Amino acid sequence: MSRLKKLCKELRIGNLEDIVDEVEFENPRQYLTDVLALAVKQRKERRVNRLIKRAGFPTEKTLDDYDFSPITFPDSLEKTELLNLDFIEDRENLIMMGTVGTGKTHLATALGLKACTQDKKVKFYRTVDLTNELMEKHKKGQAGKLIDKIAKVDLLILDELGYVPFSQKASEHLFSVVSNVYEKQSLIVTTNLEFGRWDEVFGDERLTAALLDRVVHNSHILTFTGKSYRFQQAMDRKNKSQKG
Repeated sequence: MSRLKKLCKELRIGNLEDIVDEVEFENPRQYLTDVLALAVKQRKERRVNRLIKRAGFPTEKTLDDYDFSPITFPDSLEKTELLNLDFIEDRENLIMMGTVGTGKTHLATALGLKACTQDKKVKFYRTVDLTNELMEKHKKGQAGKLIDKIAKVDLLILDELGYVPFSQKASEHLFSVVSNVYEKQSLIVTTNLEFGRWDEVFGDERLTAALLDRVVHNSHILTFTGKSYRFQQAMDRKNKSQKG
């Protein structure tokens, strides 16, 4: 082990050997400053990459060229506030409600990814996958550990709520997850169901009412309308193929 590597280890600043040749030398102060600045930048990039990996996004989406025209914003939230992630700082929720394929998952993912770049802990779940994992943990007596682990993130994203109905026990576990994050973290829910139909998913009117009370409180409701992007893209490809 080189002396430089030993010193870096002792100072706990990472191995500078890998970057000392990447910085041009003009004078000692400038050189040392630029080397340390590059080390800090790389450390932040590694942390962001870890946060993104742990978040569990199905795909990485960004806000570049995202079409906001199908979205109706509530009076309580402006587009700039959304993009600045003010709702996370304020521990508020977003409910993205609308038909299939209108960009809800894309926007939720892009906001989650941006939160990771701002050093926020994020966890993304398709809601049915979370309930399945909770039930598997329940069989092993470990559901509580998973619920406590989720409670440590800054932003929880529950995608596609309403596509598959849950069993009574799965609904109870999901209620525990939501109750744990209530007013402590931010929650994004994407759904194709209006609130009046959520009992079709949870199967218990009292539990549904209690869950809705927690989800809707301190929430901004974004309504998505229009045709499915995926359907439109498929039709565009078909038309291009026919023209070709």
